[in-house]
Amino acid sequence: MVYQGGIVDTASAVDWIGRVADLDNGHVYAVADADDHPIGCVAVTNIDRHQVGWTWYWTLAEVRGQGIARDALRALANWAHQDAGLYRLELGHRMNNPASCGVAGSAGFLYEGLERQRLAYDGTRYDVERHARLATDPLSPPQRPVTISL
Repeated sequence: MVYQGGIVDTASAVDWIGRVADLDNGHVYAVADADDHPIGCVAVTNIDRHQVGWTWYWTLAEVRGQGIARDALRALANWAHQDAGLYRLELGHRMNNPASCGVAGSAGFLYEGLERQRLAYDGTRYDVERHARLATDPLSPPQRPVTISL
């Protein structure tokens, strides 16, 4: 997230979440630890008239590998399908980010294809692997308590 949003610590995470929280076409949620400190973000944005939304997530480096992004994405997917009425959720990750691929798969997002050189960061183009899940796809519940607060 240093390259994508300048996020290097809790303060920069809070600032970034505040800047994107006012998006007109979606829902952005902070992911917080048990002490209510922000440790990540999960969102569904770019919602269209076909009940399709673009899903994304990140966590601070020090909490990665603990299943936090997986559980937040599972909770968001359940909320988006059941409460927000979205039928299809999409996401993409750079091919050089296997951890993000693991999060997507563990939250029930199925592989749909490769978008060649879709993203550019610091003058380098990256291929993106596309995933999606439908409201009819099975979804395991989060493995820890998760609350979606509007």
